Amino acid sequence: MQKNSMLFIVLSAAVIFGWYFFIAPQSKQANQTPAQGRSEKGEYSSSMVAQNNQIQDENSQLVEEEKINIETEKYKAVLTNKGAAVLSWSVKEKTGEWVDLVFPGSSPVMANFPGSVYKIVSKSDYRIVFEYASKEGWKITKTYNLSNSYMHNLNISVEKDASLAVPEIALEWGPGLGTDTKEAKENVSLSRALAYAADKPYKLKKLKTDSELASSYKWAAVDNRYFLAAFIPEKSSDFDKIIPSRLDKKHPYSVTMTATVPQNLDKKEYSVNFYLGPKGYTCLKSYNLGLEKTVDFGFFGFLGKIAFAVLMFFYKITYNYGWAIIMITVVIQILVLPLTLKSLKSATAMKRVQPLIKDIQTKYKSEPQKLQAEMLNVYRTKKVNPLGGCLPMLLQLPIFWAFFTMLRNAYELRNEGWILWVKDLSASDQFMHLGNFSVNLLPLLMGVGMFFQQRMTMTVSDPMQKRMMYLMPIIFTFMFWSFPSGLVIYWITNSIISMIEQYFIIKEDEVKIKHS
Repeated sequence: MQKNSMLFIVLSAAVIFGWYFFIAPQSKQANQTPAQGRSEKGEYSSSMVAQNNQIQDENSQLVEEEKINIETEKYKAVLTNKGAAVLSWSVKEKTGEWVDLVFPGSSPVMANFPGSVYKIVSKSDYRIVFEYASKEGWKITKTYNLSNSYMHNLNISVEKDASLAVPEIALEWGPGLGTDTKEAKENVSLSRALAYAADKPYKLKKLKTDSELASSYKWAAVDNRYFLAAFIPEKSSDFDKIIPSRLDKKHPYSVTMTATVPQNLDKKEYSVNFYLGPKGYTCLKSYNLGLEKTVDFGFFGFLGKIAFAVLMFFYKITYNYGWAIIMITVVIQILVLPLTLKSLKSATAMKRVQPLIKDIQTKYKSEPQKLQAEMLNVYRTKKVNPLGGCLPMLLQLPIFWAFFTMLRNAYELRNEGWILWVKDLSASDQFMHLGNFSVNLLPLLMGVGMFFQQRMTMTVSDPMQKRMMYLMPIIFTFMFWSFPSGLVIYWITNSIISMIEQYFIIKEDEVKIKHS
């Protein structure tokens, strides 16, 4: 492995470093609000509790605020009659922990006329009706039709005299979307405002600060790495604009859908389905709304989707995502075996001619043109291509990158363990803690494996290049230190298979030399 292989490693490191530190910068986020309590038995059923306290209405009068707590098997929410809004909305994860999707400081969300105090007309396990009558003579009724899943419905009904003008109806989520403490550091930088086109080619658009025509899109949303809040109007033509907003790069996005109430109507209804939950690809795809497009499979997305499908296939066999990752890594290695063998054989051949190259470099060090000619002559007579190992390795980059992105963003791996101390494949393995320092064993094993892999095919004689080659395992260990353990398992498996292949290639080459 000479300059060609080293080029691949450096390029790989540059791509990963660039993505990790520039495209996905780690911005700090305020701590999440504490998760709400759970029952002593850990069992969840639909329930509702009302809490009252005094607040000021739009006329600065003291009135009673009523909070409604709703709890089901998959989520629990707190609604308020102030603006008929959502104060918190926590979803239950596989571990039994709760994640509040209302970003700290953005509460309440989904409010209409936030200063208005609504009357609670009726409430049941899955249906809450709020009503507000203005002093001008118009009335708004908000009905939350909830389910025991992640998709719900909000109906907004406005009644008025045809001559009356009603303020704009706005439905907002944000700024930001909540997550758990493990993802809090990156949450702001990964916050996005999105909209999905209503017509072909049905593309997902990342919104910045310009408003969009609501009728051009099926839905609008705010998301982060693992969670999604999406508004899906039953009639997108009822709404005027989709407005993304962001204070600055240190703050997350919000998205607002606005509607102008027609003045010539006595009554107007708006029906909006809304999704609040995790970005599980299979779950989102089942709604047939394009919500699964929010799962980021990266630049080589089509390869990432194939890798995900294969991963799920092996999971159905093993019922363990860790073993499924190992199996799919083996499959990938089999698929790229011709390229790998070509690269390894080229590296071995380069190692064989290295003494000749070193002699030539010493002999003609003061004659660059002669040096170049003699080196080319050696490569030609020995049938060695100095770039033979570079192209095959570079061709594997799209596969690696697609797999890398898929493992990093697949919600299915969250809180899924492998064996022994590896309890969450979406987080670093955290073998043990020394004070505040986390000792992650998998990256250390990966670094050791890379070191011995380098030793097996080391072809460079230049001391500087040697130091560089031995430095790469240290760089990769540092780089992978906080990466999800699923990614490190992939890399370790990949290294082990590569070392086995290298061993047989080297032995085969030794036999050829012996009989030549």
